[in-house]
Amino acid sequence: MSIDADAQRDTGLTQADVARLTSEGKSNDVPARASRSVRDIVRGNVFTRINAILGVLLIIVLSTGSVIDGMFGLLIVANSGIGIIQEVRAKRTLDRLAIVGQNKPQVRRDGISQQIPPDEVVLGDIVELGPGDQIVVDGEVIETASLEIDESLLTGEADTVHKLHAAQVLSGSFVVSGSGAYRATKVGRDAYAAKLAEEASKFTLVKSELRSGIDKILKFITYLMIPAGALIIYNQLFSSGQALRPALGGMVAALVPMVPEGLVLMTSIAFAVGVIRLGQRQCLVQELPAIEGLARVDVVCADKTGTLTENGMRLSELVLADERDSDSVTQALASLAHDDPRPNASVQAVGEAYPDAPGWTQSAVAPFSSAKKWSGLSYGEHGNWLLGAPDVLLDPNSETARQAESAGSKGLRVLLLASSDAPVDDPAAPGVVTPRALVILEQKVREDARETLEYFASQHVQVKVISGDNAVSVGAVAGSLGLPGGDAPIDARELPEDSEKLADTLAHSTTFGRVRPDQKRAMVGALQSRGHTVAMTGDGVNDVLALKDADIGVSMGSGSAATRAVAQIVLLDNKFATLPYVVGEGRRVIGNIERVSNLFLTKTVYSVLLAFLIGLSGVLSQIFHFEPIPYPFLPRHVTIAAWFTIGIPAFVLSLAPNNERARSGFVSRVMRLAVPSGLIVGSCTFVSYLLVYAGPNATEAQVTQASTTALITLIMIALWVLAVVARPYNWWKMLLLAGSVGGYLLLFAIPFCRTFFKLDPSNVGATTGALIIGGIGIVLVEVAHRFGSVLRNRQYKT
Repeated sequence: MSIDADAQRDTGLTQADVARLTSEGKSNDVPARASRSVRDIVRGNVFTRINAILGVLLIIVLSTGSVIDGMFGLLIVANSGIGIIQEVRAKRTLDRLAIVGQNKPQVRRDGISQQIPPDEVVLGDIVELGPGDQIVVDGEVIETASLEIDESLLTGEADTVHKLHAAQVLSGSFVVSGSGAYRATKVGRDAYAAKLAEEASKFTLVKSELRSGIDKILKFITYLMIPAGALIIYNQLFSSGQALRPALGGMVAALVPMVPEGLVLMTSIAFAVGVIRLGQRQCLVQELPAIEGLARVDVVCADKTGTLTENGMRLSELVLADERDSDSVTQALASLAHDDPRPNASVQAVGEAYPDAPGWTQSAVAPFSSAKKWSGLSYGEHGNWLLGAPDVLLDPNSETARQAESAGSKGLRVLLLASSDAPVDDPAAPGVVTPRALVILEQKVREDARETLEYFASQHVQVKVISGDNAVSVGAVAGSLGLPGGDAPIDARELPEDSEKLADTLAHSTTFGRVRPDQKRAMVGALQSRGHTVAMTGDGVNDVLALKDADIGVSMGSGSAATRAVAQIVLLDNKFATLPYVVGEGRRVIGNIERVSNLFLTKTVYSVLLAFLIGLSGVLSQIFHFEPIPYPFLPRHVTIAAWFTIGIPAFVLSLAPNNERARSGFVSRVMRLAVPSGLIVGSCTFVSYLLVYAGPNATEAQVTQASTTALITLIMIALWVLAVVARPYNWWKMLLLAGSVGGYLLLFAIPFCRTFFKLDPSNVGATTGALIIGGIGIVLVEVAHRFGSVLRNRQYKT
């Protein structure tokens, strides 16, 4: 069955055609933007480097017949299970929100225009276009009314392209101005944007310092484990002359704590919980690291309309240039609103005020664009009519221009209705402009705008209001909200072209009006050139270029399809006040991961140090002929040592509130506490063990007492590291610390636990020595922490 293209030029495909093409696989079936399947999530959480290491060590322990010492194997189940559950929950949240915020193209079928999901577009569909619409599949233009397309997201060229009949349009581009329709010629994986996405695999545009830092740490730990493991294996199996079972037990006990098994898990959980929490506030995070990125932002560039003010408008007043023009003016306004195929908020307000169009026949059209700031229609004998910015169309010294500026200074939006001596599509348009009326629109300032701006000020985040509206009007709104510098707005037409001079201006000013799309992009670049991390918020097609170049792009859910497509974060509830929650969530994630990283890496450092010290004693014993020292702990000992110093506290701390401002230098900051703390814990534990170790001929009771003594010292200092990391204290942190101490007191106090875990603190002298050495270690950790804090503060000041 063939499809008559000429017949479908107006009516589009029939439902029968759609069903047939879909069954033939000619629909726009493309993979989700960044969503992993459940199978990929399971595989990614089970088959990890850490699980592989722990799995091999578990097999070794189980081969000795000691099931109890294999308790650390539960970490494999916990790491995988919790990671899978949280990531699946996050996936479901993202998928649900993605459907709500999905860009739905307007498709013509059976002569009726309807919105459908992009994956339901089929080959041959007629897709209608208006300003801000994103092109979802490749096609050929069949209808055009001054249609201009921006292909910068694909080609990098910022200039718009005027599309004539039969011109090709590519998926991923978007409409800047005008309207039209095109027939889909390539869908699914054949479309241009889909090929680009497939080459890039997944969208990973946002850099995550947190994840890259953890990857560096894990690689470094892997390199350390190789020599440390080799030394401990040599000592346990060869130098110490132990039987195979205790030798393997000691080897595994030395290697297991080197693995920061919960670090990656806690990071994944923190990100996943962040996505879920933001999802509950109708915030769609299209790229997960964007949560972290927004937490590092120190400048927010916000549009006025739709951000500081409500999207909707209403006509406040119509000021006629000549009272005798009342009828012709109202008829012209009604016609302009009625004949606009995709009216913006201003034109919608005019249409609501003047719904009765006179039925004039249009002879020429000039769509609105952010560059020229006006739109127009020619109606033959009824004249050429323009609707646009007074300060662009009028002589600034005219009486009408002064009236417009006066109204704008009160925060009102002012449009000029004018007639022209030239058709609106004439190259010389607008020609000679005759003002006919001022259309004064009222915008409602968002109730939560002031509170949001105050939050950013308290967090030392600068807010720059960048708008295409009249500078005086923008300044009036910003000033009414108490934004510093809001009462001294700058007209962007006076901004310097030079990037350095532009950056200087941005450093001292906060409010800008009459900003063109290319200027918004340049302003973002100028701020970034001064070391700022910039977030750009917007909802219109004129914001797309700046959103794309900003470190974090934030779009309103009611914004154009193009802005939602390029943004990393979409506020589906259209509330600017949601941004502080996003920033807070990012800070919670980063701050908490930094806290728990200190705990896990402290454990890694002291475990590596202990392994090196024990291993070296084995090597030196062969050279200097003394009895080597076996590893002090059983695998069960290192398991319980992590329970209340790392495991449970880290889980609680990773999900706790945290408002600390995110800063760069994650790896250096973590290592600054973890390395000295780990060295202190490892050294003190080794000394404590040496003082009690009774030699190779020790009885089983003496061996247990020596291990218990070393364990007491280790736990004491590790608990203090936890206390340092948990600062500043509040009631629940104090409860957490008390619970951790109480947990260990119960383990040592309950006879069953002492027997089960092979603990014997009955040697008063040994236990007293352990407590003294532990106290010394606590003092050293505190000194190291305070010295590190001084260095960190100096770094921040510089």
